[in-house]
Amino acid sequence: METSKLYECTVLIDGGLQDEAIASTMAMVQRVITEKGGSISNVLEIGRRKTAYPIRKKTIGYYAHIEFTAATPVIAEIEKVLRYEEDLLRYLIIHLTGALLEMRKRVEKYSVVIGSPEDNATTESGPSVSGGE
Repeated sequence: METSKLYECTVLIDGGLQDEAIASTMAMVQRVITEKGGSISNVLEIGRRKTAYPIRKKTIGYYAHIEFTAATPVIAEIEKVLRYEEDLLRYLIIHLTGALLEMRKRVEKYSVVIGSPEDNATTESGPSVSGGE
C-alpha cells in the first residue's frame, strides 16, 4: 500500500510568451499532476521575474509553485511529461518533509511574502535617497 506524500513543483515558464500561453501552460502542468494521480492543494503564481542567468537565451521567466500530494511513482510519470514541454524552461519537484515545512513556517513568520502589498510598496517607492546638507 503506497501512501501519498506532499510535494512542491516549481516551474519556470518562458516569460516572453503571451498571458494566454502562460495560462495554458500552467493549466497543462496542473492537468498532468491531477491526471497522473496527484491532488493539488495550493498554487502560488509569483509572476514574471528576471532570471539569474540566461536559460535557452531567455532572461525573463514566469515563476510558479504548485503544492500537491501524490504517491512516489507518480513523480517519475509527471517528470516524463514535463521534460518535453517546450514552454517550460525549468521545473523542480521536491518532497516537502516535516523539517522543511517547519523551516518554511519560521521563514514566513519573519519575512514579507513575495507579491504582498508590503513588497509592492517598497518597489514602487524606489530607493530612498537621504542626503542632508
